[in-house]
Amino acid sequence: MPEPSEQPLLVCKPKKIESWRIFKIMSEFIEGFDILRRYGLAASFFGSARATLGDDSYNRAEELARRLSKKGFAVITGGSAGIMQAANKGAYGAGGASLGLNIRLPDSQVYNPYLTEKFVFDHFFVRKVMLTYSSEVYIYFPGGFGTLDEFFEIVTLIQTKKIQKVPIVLFGKDYWGPLLGFIDKVLYQEHKAIDKSDMDLYVLVDSVDEAYEYIAKNVMC
Repeated sequence: MPEPSEQPLLVCKPKKIESWRIFKIMSEFIEGFDILRRYGLAASFFGSARATLGDDSYNRAEELARRLSKKGFAVITGGSAGIMQAANKGAYGAGGASLGLNIRLPDSQVYNPYLTEKFVFDHFFVRKVMLTYSSEVYIYFPGGFGTLDEFFEIVTLIQTKKIQKVPIVLFGKDYWGPLLGFIDKVLYQEHKAIDKSDMDLYVLVDSVDEAYEYIAKNVMC
């Protein structure tokens, strides 16, 4: 087997840099923040787009959003199906503000029908910033990679003090329990990769009443 070469890798062709895209990105940031500025108290819901009407998580997300809306919260989601639709449906049915921050995809564009306002992003990272800085509480129902990514994003930003501490609610002990056990046993106890206090950045709940009462007591207006 030949020895690996120590010569530096050469770029076959220059990367195409579309400098003009910065203006589109800037416009999305400006428009996105202008929209969010119109809302005061807000709750962001995250979770699987695959949840369907009749699923326990769907029904609970709808009920929690309905109750928070009646308390004066605007409900913010990614504007698509599943848990996002459930939360928007709850807020919409209660007569509250129901905002969807959606993403433009090449093959399809899915909106749920329970939005009082929506905004479509071309860039995932701009949309993620909007969802990150949008609310006084972040509520995570069971979901896929996107939900986990959004959870760890918020936890990291709070841990590193890049944003102020806000309540993080993890809904569903069957789903979140194993992950939190891994964080405790592997990250904290075995590898000392986090502090014990980092595990106080979120709360695990298993009922709408429990979630609602925690939010009502801990959201600072």
